Amino acid sequence: MTTVRDVMTTDVRIVRPSSSLEQVARVLRDLDVGSVPVCDGVKLQGMITDRDIIVKAVAEGRDLSATKASELVEGTPVWIPVDADISEARRLMSENKIRRLPVIEDKRLVGIVSLGDLARADASTETAGTLRDVSAP
Repeated sequence: MTTVRDVMTTDVRIVRPSSSLEQVARVLRDLDVGSVPVCDGVKLQGMITDRDIIVKAVAEGRDLSATKASELVEGTPVWIPVDADISEARRLMSENKIRRLPVIEDKRLVGIVSLGDLARADASTETAGTLRDVSAP
């Protein structure tokens, strides 16, 4: 059994709930990623994406230097336990149409598993199906 721990990225950059959207956008740009975890210390508050910034802030004319990351984080974040099987990660990604899952151990963020991580670990048709599900409108 291949677990999330076996394939996840452990060097995870976070932003604080008090970070401005301007700061968050710079982090996304500098890391060349589309989403970043929002954490208060090591406790996951949610994920913020480049699309969140565009749709919920730019399109509404918000001031990116004054709007905080916490203002865009909604609901309970989707996450996965560190020792879960990668098939569970595929299922969560498919159901929630997401490409990255925060990985939690003892209520702390310890990593991120991406669709790319799963593809490198398991080139099965199941991973291809996950990509199709996540990408469907």
